[in-house]
Amino acid sequence: MSSGSDCQAQPLTKPALGEKEVTELVDRVFGLKVSWVRPLPSYDDQNFHLRVSRSKGAAEGADEYVLKITNSEDSQEPDLIEAQTRAMMFLSAEGFPSATPYLTKDGNIMSLEAGGTGPGNKKYMVRLLTYLPGTPVAKIATNAQIFYEIGKLAASLDKALSEKFHHPSVKSLHRGQFIWNLANVPLLDQYIDALGQNKYREVVEQVIEQFKMKVIPKLSSFRACINHGDLNDHNVLVDSSSASLENPQYRVSGILDFSDMSYGYYVFEVAIAIMYMMIESPDPLSVGGHVLAGFESVLPLTEEERGALFLLVSGRFSQSLVIAAHTALRYPENTEYLMITAKTGWKHLMRMFEVGQEAVEKRWFETAKAYGRQASA
Repeated sequence: MSSGSDCQAQPLTKPALGEKEVTELVDRVFGLKVSWVRPLPSYDDQNFHLRVSRSKGAAEGADEYVLKITNSEDSQEPDLIEAQTRAMMFLSAEGFPSATPYLTKDGNIMSLEAGGTGPGNKKYMVRLLTYLPGTPVAKIATNAQIFYEIGKLAASLDKALSEKFHHPSVKSLHRGQFIWNLANVPLLDQYIDALGQNKYREVVEQVIEQFKMKVIPKLSSFRACINHGDLNDHNVLVDSSSASLENPQYRVSGILDFSDMSYGYYVFEVAIAIMYMMIESPDPLSVGGHVLAGFESVLPLTEEERGALFLLVSGRFSQSLVIAAHTALRYPENTEYLMITAKTGWKHLMRMFEVGQEAVEKRWFETAKAYGRQASA
């Protein structure tokens, strides 16, 4: 859910290409004939799901793609988009279910194109990515098994990126003021007026103050890595690997949207995954233990990292809720999509603070410990 590369309010940069423009662009840039196209929801980029028809004798390949048109602000950072795309290609080669780009007619992974009918001569970076099959986690009845799998995925993905991904563009992932990096919860001070004056604002102000006091001083003790940064319930696709309707077993079939990638810490990724998996669960406070168990099956957290988990999860809730409220003021026509998390997010954040850090952590850590006992039994 990228929202510009820094923490200042950006001009309206979201692309607004029509389906006819998209069809012409795919033909001109990628040399493919579009047979149908439909828009996909997006935060501040523009995405289209499309099918192409191949002429006889054409090279074999996928028939379905996602055309990703990056907002004009982020399009001015080609190194960053290159790093994200190369990371996707690397992960796919490592066996992760990640999309890969279809090359332009010039043999490039992306192209800067003019488009849209808005004021000024805006340019947008366009990429054509393979379409990944599966159902978003947001649309399934979640269970402990998929939460565990997503925790395991979060650790495995960050570990692979941090230990083996060495493309020259990787230095662009040092994004100091990037509002979605979990270290930057204190920057929410600049957006908090979007909430108005109410009980929600009071809780967010409490999160920000505690974050400054208890998390920021400990960052140097956390283990650094590259974060995907947005393993939310719409960015993780799954399919069922069992025929049981009562207790379906899921596997991850797709990882979407690498636009929030940045250097961070391993504990950030597990906190982000916990927060987004809580959104869809009827028993949200139990979720963290299952995600944590999956994560720690690959990469056990240190005591310092575990001690920050409650505030990191609370911090991500605050980022998502405050930035959505702020962005909805800028893009009122996109309010419904922007406020998806808010539907249940406020309720969950308030509940966490009602129950309290000690009780929530006790539940998470005891659940995770139970997995360890099962494994050694």
